[in-house]
Amino acid sequence: MNVEPFTTNAEVFHKRLASLHETTKALSWISPDLLPEAFKELIATSNTLRVAAEKLYKQNEELLTIRYLLEDECQTYQDLFELTLDAYLVTNTEGIIEDANFAACNLLACSKQLLVGKPIINFVSLEECQRFPNEMQISQSEKSKELVPLKPCQSNSSDAALTVGVVNNKQGKPKTLHWLVRDQTGHQLNAPSNYESNDYDIRQNRPVHKYYKGETIPLNPLVVCYLLQGSVKLTKFCETGEEVMLGLATPNMIFGSSMISLNTYEAIALSDVELVTIHEVEIATNPFLNYTLLPKIKQRLRQTESFLFIFAKRRIEDRLQDLLMLLKKEIGQRVAKGTRISIPFTNEEIASACGTTRVTITRLMSKLQQKGFISFDSNNHIIINNSLSR
Repeated sequence: MNVEPFTTNAEVFHKRLASLHETTKALSWISPDLLPEAFKELIATSNTLRVAAEKLYKQNEELLTIRYLLEDECQTYQDLFELTLDAYLVTNTEGIIEDANFAACNLLACSKQLLVGKPIINFVSLEECQRFPNEMQISQSEKSKELVPLKPCQSNSSDAALTVGVVNNKQGKPKTLHWLVRDQTGHQLNAPSNYESNDYDIRQNRPVHKYYKGETIPLNPLVVCYLLQGSVKLTKFCETGEEVMLGLATPNMIFGSSMISLNTYEAIALSDVELVTIHEVEIATNPFLNYTLLPKIKQRLRQTESFLFIFAKRRIEDRLQDLLMLLKKEIGQRVAKGTRISIPFTNEEIASACGTTRVTITRLMSKLQQKGFISFDSNNHIIINNSLSR
């Protein structure tokens, strides 16, 4: 929203009104008693309007700053998607390709411009085409399904292993399908049975680092943190000293300063935390880590996009409700009264995630509580009633 014309017009209007008022007072032949009360009220209204315009301009500048920060983080995750060693495709539920990374383009011998918009079945061998539509269906009880062997018809590579996973929307309905494409020879060489059976332990031979609630977790630009237990708030401090929440890490998620291009980026423990650190060089050379961490990168990317969408809302009420829905999805726990947010956030922390003030959030939270949309348990955890939805 461009508020500059509004603030400029408000200032011009105020100056003209003040000038007219001074001119009227300078006319000695007009009695002050004849000055209309409405004119005085108009001046007072103009002053209020000017103050409101200045506040709106400041809030708009802060919102733009936050938007740029989140766009930078989103771009960082997009870069990780592009540079990952595995071939990766994103399609809609009908199998139409929406995105592909560099490795996928290389494996299928096709540019991204030619891949996007094409059905993924176009790249399946003729003998597999008949059964493929049924194979790509994933039941609600499955998170992913592996399809082997398939031979991309546009490639000179050997048979490929396709693993498909589903991403649901807020209503729990399938939104997109995510495809991991691996050369079958490399798949067998690099992913032995312990990986295929999900027995690979990312903690092996790594020291576990522990931090207490409220502690700032030191970030090394050469390593990535893998969270084992607890929750971590990812924040950025603006030039004005205000804290902005950019993300939330929960168990089995990754974070680190190397994954974002921002200065003064901090990770603060919201509870007692246990984590391990992984060097970037090891991630680049270890196929086990590559396969394990790619879904975690996707998870952070989706969360970053959700925060960006929240900040794009004009009305603070909408931002707050969208944030509550995001927290419900990320860290919600089913209870008798609805869904309990497992972390007891303060109004200050919620305000930083919504790009507004604590006073505003306190007022809006009280409103939601009065309407019965939310409540609090004895430990000050937010409980979201099922009637609150977006």
